[in-house]
Parts: sequence; C-alpha cells; structure tokens
Amino acid sequence: MTIEQDFYILRSYEIAYKMSKMLKDMNISKEVFRAYDIRGIVGEQIHEEFAYKLGQVFAQLLQQECQKKDLQIVIGKDMRTSSESLQQALMKGLIDSGVHVLDIGLVSTPAFYFAVGHLNADGGIMVSASHNPAKYNGFKMTRSKAVPIGQGSGMEILKQGMLQETNLSRDLSGIYEEVYDSIPKLATLAEIDFIKPESIRPFRIVADTANGMGAQYLDLLFSKIEADLIRLYWEFDGSFPNHEADPLKEENLAHLKKRVLEEKADIGIATDGDGDRVFFVTEKGEVVEPAIVRSILAEVMLRKFPGGKVCFDVRPGRIADDTVLLLGGKILRTPVGHAFIKTKMKEQGAIFAGESSGHYYYAFPQGFYEGPVTAIVSILAELTRTGKTLSELIQPKRIYAHSGEINFTIENKQEVIEAIVKYYRDGIITNIDGVSIEYPDFWLNVRASNTEPILRLNLEAKNHKIMEKRRDEMIGFIEQVGKTS
Repeated sequence: MTIEQDFYILRSYEIAYKMSKMLKDMNISKEVFRAYDIRGIVGEQIHEEFAYKLGQVFAQLLQQECQKKDLQIVIGKDMRTSSESLQQALMKGLIDSGVHVLDIGLVSTPAFYFAVGHLNADGGIMVSASHNPAKYNGFKMTRSKAVPIGQGSGMEILKQGMLQETNLSRDLSGIYEEVYDSIPKLATLAEIDFIKPESIRPFRIVADTANGMGAQYLDLLFSKIEADLIRLYWEFDGSFPNHEADPLKEENLAHLKKRVLEEKADIGIATDGDGDRVFFVTEKGEVVEPAIVRSILAEVMLRKFPGGKVCFDVRPGRIADDTVLLLGGKILRTPVGHAFIKTKMKEQGAIFAGESSGHYYYAFPQGFYEGPVTAIVSILAELTRTGKTLSELIQPKRIYAHSGEINFTIENKQEVIEAIVKYYRDGIITNIDGVSIEYPDFWLNVRASNTEPILRLNLEAKNHKIMEKRRDEMIGFIEQVGKTS
C-alpha cells in the first residue's frame, strides 16, 4: 500500500464517522439538481454529507448501467476553497461502494473530460460550480467517454436516489489511486494536436483567468506556442478576489479590455472559473460576440471536415448559421446546456458545437466536450493565415443586431410562453427549449430557467433599429402577460 493510499484510508475513516452521525438527518434541496449538473450554496445545500451520499448513489447508477461492480471512476476538482473537502467525501462514498477511484487532482473541466476518456474510465465526477460566485459549489457527472448525465439522461435517477432514505454500505472495499501528475499536460497537448495548426505567428496576448482553472492550460499552451503573454489574475483563488469568474458578463471583462489597450496587445483571452468557456477581446478592446466566435470556429472545422454536422443551441446567432450553410454543412439545433449538446453531437456524429455562452465543443478521440485550447489555437491560426487583426477578421460578420439575454422574474412561466406562441403564431415556431419564433427581419427565443422563476429572452434582427423596436415590444408583452396571467 502506498503512503497516499494509507493517508487516504485514515482520512476516509474520519469522514465515515462524520457521515454516520449526519446522513440520517440530512435535508437535501431539490433545487440543486439542475438540467446538466448539481450546484448549490456550500454549507446550506452542498456539504460533505451530500458529497458522500452522491458518491454512493452515483456508483449504484453506473454499476446498474454497466452491469459490473468493479468500476473505475475519475474524480477531479477546481480551486474553490470547499472543493478539497467535498472531493474527499465524494471519493469516500465511491470507495465504500467498491469503486476504484482515480484521483486526478486540481484540473480544468475540459481536462477532467479528457481524463475520463484517456483513462478508459466508466465515468467521472468533477467538483466545481463553474462560474458561480465563491459561496457555491457542485458536481458535473459523466459516463465513459465523457458522455454527460443530465436531465433526461440520468439526473432524475440520481435525484431520486439522493432524496430517498437508503441504507448505503460502508465497507471500504474500493481502491484509491492518484493519477494527476500528467493529466493537464496531456489534455492540453491533445487539444493542440486535434487542430494541427500549420503555423502561428508570435502574438502579444493579455489573458485573464479570474483566478480560475484556465491558467493551468494557458501556461501549458503558451509553453508550446510562441507568444508574449501578459497574465491577469493568474493565482488559483476560489474566493475570486478580483472579479467574478463569469466572462459572459461584460463587466467582468473591464480589466482585460483596459489592459489590452494599454499593452497594445493583438488579442485578449478570458476564461471562466472551471476553464470550460473562453471569450476573446480585439486589439481595440471590443468583446467578440460568441456567435461570431462560433462562426469562425465552425468555418475552421468545415474546411477540415467538409459537409459536417454542427450543433448550435436555440439562442439566436444567425451569422454562425449563415457560415455553416454557405460552406455546405448541416445545422442541428439543441436545447441550452452542455449535456444536451454533447448528447446530440454523439447521436448525430457532429464535428463541432457552439453555445452563445462561450462553450465550444469538439469530437475529440476521448469524447465530446469543450475545447477551449482548440478554440484559442484555431483563432490564432486564422489570424496567422489571413494576416488580419482580430477586428478585421470579425468585421464582415457583424451584420446582425442582438439584444443580449434579458431575464424576467415570472412565476407563471409556461403560461407566458403559451401566450407568446398564440400572439406570434404567424411566425415560424419551433418548440425546442422554450419557444423560438422567426420572422424575415427578426427572430427570437424565450425559454424558462430550470431552477428559478425566470424567463430568458434573446432576440436578434437585421439591424439595430428593428432589434430595438422588437425587443421593446417583446419586453412589454412579457411583462404585461406575466402580471395578468
């Protein structure tokens, strides 16, 4: 037995003692079970007792699906202050269920997905709350080859198991193994090799990782690609002392935009808390819309795989659609969320997928999952190939006006959606993740939050004037119906 295994067994008995006292009285909030992961407030909703039981319930689910007891499960964690204790309790629950736990340590979520496929594991759990504030933590779960567990694909079973009072075994019959020395490096190299860039010229780059996991793979990436890299908020710190680790909110990119201009950089790069999303800023300090990013990335992939299938979520981003159709690709529409998109990619053999939230997915040999490194390399390779600045590269694609995502606090969400469908019935209606409605000069999606009394509106139009008119019209309609229904 190794020193690490011996230490872990001692720690596991401490956790087991605590679990035996607290599991019977544990109250579990239904709200933490989301469409594609588990997230909640640490200490109130997410705690060691929850993590321990999740390990056992997850083991039971995969043991039944795989029809075997000797599972190998990968466990990773992000840099949040609560992730270490939650990971330990989670691993204890798995080991008590007879699982061979492969601890890959501190990793980005994409590196975690890579590890599940690379190690030929039966599944995995990543301890992370992605971009959520510091008080949150949670879990992302997969089967083998990073096949996600989400709504309609196992989350309901996990939720049921967690809410039930069950007598779970604690016989410490599994195995603990550390395998985290090389995973981040191998994952990064796999993403670079996937795109195989012909050449990339030296760039001056400012990168802001918001004290999150993106720093890990960016250091590895730019040890392989020549660049003058200026690092912002690079130290791992789960308290996020500088700003939220959510680059979708433009206020969190203020420091990056300012520094790009000060440094006269070619490009700015921002990643989120667990490193599975990436955003770009031009040399002029302007944020590149995710719809344009996914348009460029889809074009790169369709040159590599002509006629391929590409998945986009239901939120408007017409320029990406235009690009795929122009190049002879096929568009597959999916609900919002990584579990839904990855499932569709696998089912249909898609080569690429992009979400409006900054997630970009690839069909890697290890599975279908986010490839932020591949996306970064692709953008840099395009700039090299064309000889253009990032502003020049994206300018021809800035032809539509987007409202941004607008949220409404509404209890009767479904009634409002039904009223929208009735009122706008002369448009082309698609019922995937709420309702999408298309007219010749504008198009929109309205969808309901899975966990909160919130409706989300995204609207796009042929020009800014039409967008503002239709946006204000839709805002007034939703607010009025929301009050009267």
